[in-house]
Amino acid sequence: MYELLELYARPLRRDEPVVCLDEKSTQLLSDLRAPLPMRPGVPARQDYEYVRGGTCNLFVAVEPKGGRRSVAVTARRGKADFVAFACDLLQRVYGSARRVHLVLDNLNIHFRCCFEDVLGVKTAAKLLRRVQFHYTPKHASWLNMAEIEIGILTRQCLNQRVGDRATLTSMVAAWQRYRNAAGVGIEWTFTRQDADWKLSRHYVA
Repeated sequence: MYELLELYARPLRRDEPVVCLDEKSTQLLSDLRAPLPMRPGVPARQDYEYVRGGTCNLFVAVEPKGGRRSVAVTARRGKADFVAFACDLLQRVYGSARRVHLVLDNLNIHFRCCFEDVLGVKTAAKLLRRVQFHYTPKHASWLNMAEIEIGILTRQCLNQRVGDRATLTSMVAAWQRYRNAAGVGIEWTFTRQDADWKLSRHYVA
């Protein structure tokens, strides 16, 4: 926890971005009956019945101080899907960075060995030579700021029925472009001093 709090307290460095990464599963739901559109004085009305269209996964990476995020919609949340998203992030979005600090939770697909399994040892080593992994403590994934960004994405974009992956991808891409153009970041205020004050009773002497 202290390591992450120290990392978050560092000033913004373009050559060493701090990027928080997490994922979210979401259901694809479509209307069984066409909604009634809004009209003056009457809100739009939607039937309570819906049709399930399966599930898909969203990978979300956010650079809190840089005000930049990347989101990918995938059919599943497997090792190969995570590695493909991380490769695009490191090569395209942060290709010019000297070092990338990746903040992750302890999900089994988030470790260096997964890159080696998918890409091979040599290719993985070449890709990850600029990467420093930082893991949240177990049962403390709230220290990953990607969860904050996922909460905002859920409230602003996913709070409605979306019936297919193509539509969801288009909506998420529009949301991402708007947030990136506005340069919206995350202001992290929980410090080491706050941690000591709130959690010291749990510390082992």
